Amino acid sequence: MAPGGQTMKHEPIAATPAQTFARQAQEHTFKSHDGTEIFYRFWPAVSADAKGAVVLFHRGHEHGGRMAHLVDELRMPDHAFYAWDARGNGRSAGERGYAPSFAALVHDIDCFMTEIAGRDGFRAQDTALIAQSFGAVLAAAWVHDYAPKLRAMVLASPAFSVKLYVPFAKEGIALWQKIKGRFFVNSYVKAKFLTHDPLRIASFESDPLITRPIASNILVELYEHAARIVADARAITVPTQLLLSGSDWVVRHGPQHEFFVNLGSRIKERHVLPGFFHDTLGERDRAKALDLVRPFLEGQAATPAAAADLKQADIAGYTRDEADRLASPLDLLSPKGLYWAMSRASIRFGSWFSRGMKIGVGTGFDSGSTLDYVYEDEARGLGPIGRIVDRVFLDAIGWRGIRQRKLNLEELIGSSLARLKAAGRPAHILDIAAGHGRYVLDAIGNSQEPPASVRLRDYSDINVERGRRLIAERQLPASVSFDLADAFDGDGLAALDPAPDLAIVSGLYELFPDNALIARSLGGLARAMQPGSLLIYTNQPWHPQLEMIARSLTSHRGGQAWVMRRRTQGEMDQLVEAAGFEKLDQRIDQWGIFTVSLARRL
Repeated sequence: MAPGGQTMKHEPIAATPAQTFARQAQEHTFKSHDGTEIFYRFWPAVSADAKGAVVLFHRGHEHGGRMAHLVDELRMPDHAFYAWDARGNGRSAGERGYAPSFAALVHDIDCFMTEIAGRDGFRAQDTALIAQSFGAVLAAAWVHDYAPKLRAMVLASPAFSVKLYVPFAKEGIALWQKIKGRFFVNSYVKAKFLTHDPLRIASFESDPLITRPIASNILVELYEHAARIVADARAITVPTQLLLSGSDWVVRHGPQHEFFVNLGSRIKERHVLPGFFHDTLGERDRAKALDLVRPFLEGQAATPAAAADLKQADIAGYTRDEADRLASPLDLLSPKGLYWAMSRASIRFGSWFSRGMKIGVGTGFDSGSTLDYVYEDEARGLGPIGRIVDRVFLDAIGWRGIRQRKLNLEELIGSSLARLKAAGRPAHILDIAAGHGRYVLDAIGNSQEPPASVRLRDYSDINVERGRRLIAERQLPASVSFDLADAFDGDGLAALDPAPDLAIVSGLYELFPDNALIARSLGGLARAMQPGSLLIYTNQPWHPQLEMIARSLTSHRGGQAWVMRRRTQGEMDQLVEAAGFEKLDQRIDQWGIFTVSLARRL
């Protein structure tokens, strides 16, 4: 498909080794999260009883056809194979070389895996990934952000840091994008610097589906997300094999090794292939690489590694260590102590002018009142200077993530109401810690499926009073109520009548480091809910300003420092699963900060 959805005519691709093998590909498409049509190839297993599936992700500028040679060269006939063309590449729809964001491409992967599971029955635990270069960064980001129960993954020369060669090119691209807006950068890489294989070189140079340009926003976000994934690779527990090309002209080795060291996987391998150029799995001597990949994948298929138990990560885990460091006081006369003391003072000073800062200082920056103000996103304060300061406050990356979380909540609440209607259920909604309840009231106001009842609850008298005021302002019926209640009272939740068909927990569990507390709350909900009922829950697996928040901001709990213990998505999902729910879907903002997930009571 061409940009705008028009059909493109494709000339035959020059003969490559990929076209000489016996297994023939079927061609399919699916519609991704925003309706974009994604093209993919499917090679059924040779045997009637497939042992699993292997999904291939191509490098930047290329398409799935250029990885097709692996289907036969790997000699794994008992596995089905899949290879997509990423949006904007190959035969998939979308503007050439463009995606709305890096996160949109990662979400495409999640939709692709849902397509494979729904169409052919291969669940994540039956599936392994093989990904190259840019595709390897996408795959690693998906595993980090969505925490699938993947069998294994092989990452070949992941492009965590691209060699742009021109001094300050990365900074220049980011600056020019801010000034001009999105633009395109053409790939400078010649095929002879990708591989020593003359057939691969010739086919690359003659392939009409190669997409030379790449959008500036994707380049800039690639670096941002790659740095996040490398730094937080402890969150990845999937068995991982890392293949590095010893003579790579395209990407740097340093971040690849750092990623491997940080990996939380108990089963992990690193292999450096001397003399290999960047196209690791398309090199002339790629048999050396494939002889490493095959036993690794077959070994995981035959004896899957036991999943890491993350439910005790609050007691012993790297995010517990991180939170303990942030909770440790600094010497007030040290450079860091002085820096953060000045930061706290600047926030108190700013609260004289900024309405949002004043609310945060008065009620806690994690309070329902602060979040409701952030949702409104209207700068207010003392005169023009106050409004300017307030706009800076509201545009902090964490608050932008909060507003995107609200949009994702509203989307999943709407889709959940549609699911319940299709199942013939009455849709009694419960939010156990609603703050002021704005996101729930906005969601049901925008939904075409009105719920049977809406019960909002919160522990705070202020939140309950403000929430009731919102309900009255909107003239909502008596079936919409707001009550004072404890979200961690498991027995109280279990006794709810009528039982909730859709329970919502947003922005609550992130504030409490203790998993036993979370398990009590989830357990109460699970006892109340009937099989097939739905649960929407949020999580914060990452935040770029954790230290600033811990050292400068106060919480709703008596003005204490707002120290957050992150939960990896895998940890949060395991707590939900242990309570008796099955995860169905997930959303995440473009910065990787907040997730919103949907689960079903089993």
